Amino acid sequence: MHCTIVGAPIQAGSGRMGCEMGPSALRTAGLAGALTELGHTLTDLGTIVPADMRPVVHGNAAVKALPEIAAWTAAISETAYAASADAMPIFLGGDHSISAGTLAGIARRAATAGRPLFVLWLDAHPDFHTLDTTTSGNLHGVPLAYASGQPGFEGYFPRLAAQVDPARICALGIRSVDLAEREALRRAGVTVHDMRSIDEHGIAQLLRAFLERVSAANGMLHVSLDVDFLDPSIAPAVGTTVPGGATFREAHLAMEMLHDSGLVTSLDLVELNPFLDERGRTATLLVDLTASLMGRRIMDRPTRGF
Repeated sequence: MHCTIVGAPIQAGSGRMGCEMGPSALRTAGLAGALTELGHTLTDLGTIVPADMRPVVHGNAAVKALPEIAAWTAAISETAYAASADAMPIFLGGDHSISAGTLAGIARRAATAGRPLFVLWLDAHPDFHTLDTTTSGNLHGVPLAYASGQPGFEGYFPRLAAQVDPARICALGIRSVDLAEREALRRAGVTVHDMRSIDEHGIAQLLRAFLERVSAANGMLHVSLDVDFLDPSIAPAVGTTVPGGATFREAHLAMEMLHDSGLVTSLDLVELNPFLDERGRTATLLVDLTASLMGRRIMDRPTRGF
């Protein structure tokens, strides 16, 4: 497979400094080498530059950095559309607000290809707030709502060329949901599997059912992997830790199943904050998980000394 790597060093959506170092940390941790060792070819497109900001103010006084996030979303959307023309793009965040742009661009690509787009959202949070419902004002909490065409973004975020059908979204590993998001997810028809569902049924059964839907529809599959999907004991480098996340083996199993499906067409790696890491362990884990998604088998996994 030919892959493109794209850096989107946004931190304005999180309300905490450090995520802008995420793309550099993933490159330093050996992402390119891990992909080429598996036989993939690679083009690194460097770092996205945000579009020009325009002054925009929202009625919700809690909303933060709206001009910046709108400018980033416009630029990322255009890059995502171009980078997905004949390759699998891997987007390096930056906080999860990058997915407002990646999903917008990939949805446009799917519409151009005449195929349905499905989204696997691996995260502790569903990020399904709108500009009206967010109370923190941190816009890394809105990308899935925006990309799926929820109301309230018109005139503030770029107009969507194509939307993601909420019925084709699966949010997996969820364990922190605000009341407004819970109701919005229910109304929209998003499939939500929280950690209790994973505990009761196992991650394999839940993921397999979703992948069967994608395959039956001949769909494209975008995977958005937030560091806080993982338990903070194995992935501390994130500013939004929630206890009880996916274990090392659950996460690798999910990645291995995604590879076996042959359905993944684009990938986000987001919310890595190297300032909060321990000797690069979270960046290294994200690279290892990406390698599993791209074909590394259990028997190929290297032994590391620390």
